[in-house]
Amino acid sequence: MSGDEFEYYGGIEGGATHSKMVLIRSDGKVAGWSEGPCTNQWLIGLEECLKRINTMTVEVKEKAGVEASKPLKALGMSLSGGDESESQRQLKEGIKTNYVDLTSHTYVASDTFGALATALSNGGIVLIAGTGSNCQLINPDNSAYRCGGWGHLIGDESSAYWISHKALKMYFDKEDNLVECPYDTTAVKDIMCSYFEIKDRPELLNFLYAKFEKAKIAGMCKELAKCAVDTKDPLCLHIFEEAGKLLARHILALGPKMDKKILEGDGGLHVVCVGSVWKSWSLLEPGFVAVMSEGGPKLGIPEVTLMELLVSGAVGAASLGARDVNFDLPMDYKANAKIFFNKKLE
Repeated sequence: MSGDEFEYYGGIEGGATHSKMVLIRSDGKVAGWSEGPCTNQWLIGLEECLKRINTMTVEVKEKAGVEASKPLKALGMSLSGGDESESQRQLKEGIKTNYVDLTSHTYVASDTFGALATALSNGGIVLIAGTGSNCQLINPDNSAYRCGGWGHLIGDESSAYWISHKALKMYFDKEDNLVECPYDTTAVKDIMCSYFEIKDRPELLNFLYAKFEKAKIAGMCKELAKCAVDTKDPLCLHIFEEAGKLLARHILALGPKMDKKILEGDGGLHVVCVGSVWKSWSLLEPGFVAVMSEGGPKLGIPEVTLMELLVSGAVGAASLGARDVNFDLPMDYKANAKIFFNKKLE
């Protein structure tokens, strides 16, 4: 089969900061990659979002030697902010109306769907713990349920933002004599002052209010993790253990909605772990294991397997787009993700 005879399937992993696109031939071979900025339409607006999607598609077609006027067979998009049906409809209509050469068919889902489809073929859980957090169950019949993902004002438990905020809150409360803290808060105070380049608590208010940036607060988490690993600071260790417990509780919260099929296979329940907080797995593990070991068997979860992606979720997005036009894109799941933890719970 010559290059011209292949069909091409596109996949986009769209984040709130940057986006990645892959072009895959109908034989499963990756034909090219492109990158772009944020494609969350709630942050940049529909028109700009469509423009950026088109720019990435034009670029990846050029890299792959595909004519710009040849529409993709399908474009699957796994986007931050893409889980609402009306926004999905607007994106599909916008492409169909304004970018006719882009693709013959468009599939849109949230960013969790692409991550799962990259690693697993038949359902599981995606647990995001990055700047924010979210937990999504996707059953084999494609029914989806979530726990969390509500943002930093009302959720984001176990995220980098939550960990930083919890450390600061415990320090502030101890200094105010409002809530007793059983741990020394000196290390957290030192990290706060060093990271934000301040001398005392009142100076932090500028970062919490007037110049608030969620990502900036979340960035302190990395320093807390380093402190926990290097010095075994009891407060830092405690906060990460609590984060591990809450990550497990997100999974257990979805237990009643799980199809038994995703619990019965080799390795039991598979969880695709996404986000920078998972780099501190050694700190999260004690709390996570304690809660999963206690609650898992009660929900019929015999075993849990944690996985990390080795490639972008754009690959899974392309697969979902192909499936939506009744084509199974060849996928090498073992090359797409690896297991980093497994435990039998009963």
